[in-house]
Amino acid sequence: MRKPVVGVIGNAHRVENRFQVQMVGERNLRAVAEVSGGLPVMFAGSPDITDIAALLDTVDGIILTGARANVHPTRFNVDPCEKHEPYDIHRDEVALALSVACVARGIPLFGICRGLQEMNVAFGGSLHPEIREIPGRMNHRMPRLENGEIHPDPTVIFADRHDVDLTPGGAFARILGCEKIRVNSLHGQGILDPGKRVLIEGVAEDGTIEAIRIAEAPSFALGVQWHAEYDPQHNPINRKLFEAFGEALVARQKAAA
Repeated sequence: MRKPVVGVIGNAHRVENRFQVQMVGERNLRAVAEVSGGLPVMFAGSPDITDIAALLDTVDGIILTGARANVHPTRFNVDPCEKHEPYDIHRDEVALALSVACVARGIPLFGICRGLQEMNVAFGGSLHPEIREIPGRMNHRMPRLENGEIHPDPTVIFADRHDVDLTPGGAFARILGCEKIRVNSLHGQGILDPGKRVLIEGVAEDGTIEAIRIAEAPSFALGVQWHAEYDPQHNPINRKLFEAFGEALVARQKAAA
């Protein structure tokens, strides 16, 4: 049997402030290749060059990665604000439609950070632009130096920051073999109201939604707010999630054979 093909969504980026590109973090690609056992293939988060139906005829699974840009507020009926930029409206269009299509066709879908947020919005949910501004919530953004610059050490940036309580008997508890985990935190936006088919399966100690499952999905359809692509070779939580995604890819292949 061939390696499962996994589509990994790209993000709009400008190189040297001149050249428009699509890019994917290498950690995402390596997690798919080295832990899930798949062949990662980036596709553009741009609707004019990404045919979703053709894409889903080609791949065995989809990864919606984290990204710098926020989901545009008009996607959940809120006015945009400059302080919550940047946005990536083209990725929004692809990712939201893709989330619904994957679930409908039984294609494994794994949303990470922005990917979880996209899955929630795709099924009618809303987001808060800055979770840390909600009373009682912690600062979920990545660590920075005193001068405001991003911390230069990735082990500090991706260090475990808070606990997450998992739903007993839920998909995450079954995959991970426990009901409490500790995860990293690198986000500003987060789930405010869950979508109609969005089941909450993990909540941080401050009440922030950290893990979701799409109800009645025929295959793997999970989202996490933390960056599960970080060091899944050695992080047992992240490794088990990518292994479970890999098992779903193989099952999808066999069902389609």
